[in-house]
Amino acid sequence: MLKMLLARLRQGHRTMRFPPPAPALPGRFHGRPILRREPGQLPVVDLGLSLFCPEEEQASPARGLRFGPDYAMATRTREDLLTSTGEVKLAAALEDRSRRLFGRSLRLRSVSAGSCNGCEAELVALGNVVFDMARFGVEFVASPRHADGLVVTGAVSRNMREALEKTWSAMPDPRLVIAVGSCAISGGPFRGSPEVLDGVPAGLPVDLFIPGCPPHPLTILDGMLRLLGRLES
Repeated sequence: MLKMLLARLRQGHRTMRFPPPAPALPGRFHGRPILRREPGQLPVVDLGLSLFCPEEEQASPARGLRFGPDYAMATRTREDLLTSTGEVKLAAALEDRSRRLFGRSLRLRSVSAGSCNGCEAELVALGNVVFDMARFGVEFVASPRHADGLVVTGAVSRNMREALEKTWSAMPDPRLVIAVGSCAISGGPFRGSPEVLDGVPAGLPVDLFIPGCPPHPLTILDGMLRLLGRLES
């Protein structure tokens, strides 16, 4: 027991400040793209379809694209994920009425609708001592009847469509939909397969798009807090 207490003392405070003044991201982290500003050579990058991989940098015209260290990329609309400059219109806060209804808490129900579990691993990480999403009043719940929002991961396989829609219908109004990862936004690497719906079906109105493959916990947390009006642009 004494050794455990000493280890805890040595570790100190582990929960990071948010937004972090200087996040310690790994060297291989691929965030918001940086595009070389040369007329006629700027590619249009779809962050909702991007896998943020080195092959995309190599395939860009005249190697004009590289991924930078900026983790803030979540948007309110699908169109805002298209960029030819590297800049994106970050998610705006919900309307005042919706924010008053949710108060200072947000309960989320997660549905893995045909995912590799990469995005789910990042969602789980939001609950650890480093990110501690619960300190902002945002938590995952077991039942959709207790949820304010639906978090969708995966390309939405045909077998999961009914389960996803039933989960959505079981949630009380007002309710949100958050698409996490390139698969949920566009189908990701499975786009065009006859077995998937290329992301969240049109019948579910998405309120927040969080790109990545998978998105970093900081990207997810940043998007959710912007949606709740906790962060300034």
